[in-house]
Amino acid sequence: MTGVTPKVSNIVIDCADLDAMAAFWGGLLGMRTTEATGDWLDLEPLGGTGPVLSFQLVPEGKTIKNRLHLDLDVPDIRSAGERAASLGATPATGPMGNPASPFRVWRDPEGNEFCFCTLP
Repeated sequence: MTGVTPKVSNIVIDCADLDAMAAFWGGLLGMRTTEATGDWLDLEPLGGTGPVLSFQLVPEGKTIKNRLHLDLDVPDIRSAGERAASLGATPATGPMGNPASPFRVWRDPEGNEFCFCTLP
């Protein structure tokens, strides 16, 4: 079989409020908006060269657990959680996993789950 191996260009999060999501995720990750149209908004590429974190305006709200989420490596999940909470995130769980390198699930302002993870 021949073909081209796809490259991930965007990670898209459905949302009801583009500005609120850009403010939260842009503030959390230290990224600025690069493009915004009526129903779409892009932040800078993840890590400077990775896929673009995008937000798409949709009419329906989130109703169940995400099937895909971001794991964000941080040196300290408690401090990262305090910062995320100041931007509008809410905790979904307490610290879990290996006590030497715990992770914690959080929800963004629209309820989308993400994890803060520490490395051993």
